[in-house]
Amino acid sequence: MNKNELISSIASSTGLTKTDSAKALDAFVSSVTSALKKGDEVRLVGFGTFAVSKRAATTGRNPRTGATIKIPARKQAKFKAGKALQDSVN
Repeated sequence: MNKNELISSIASSTGLTKTDSAKALDAFVSSVTSALKKGDEVRLVGFGTFAVSKRAATTGRNPRTGATIKIPARKQAKFKAGKALQDSVN
């Protein structure tokens, strides 16, 4: 499912227009993004948790040349599915 299909699904299940559904989805994504930028985590009970984790700096290898390269430390957004979501999928 892509973003347009998700917007259509939201619109059909809520009775909102596609424009309003798109605005709601964009607001949700923006809110989650700004919370993660601040270092907060977003918990949606029954759905899952969005959080930021830190990855340490490592060394890697260029597969084409075989040369070693340094991969800098960085933050990475992660999602962990909640129990209700996991149970409904299985």
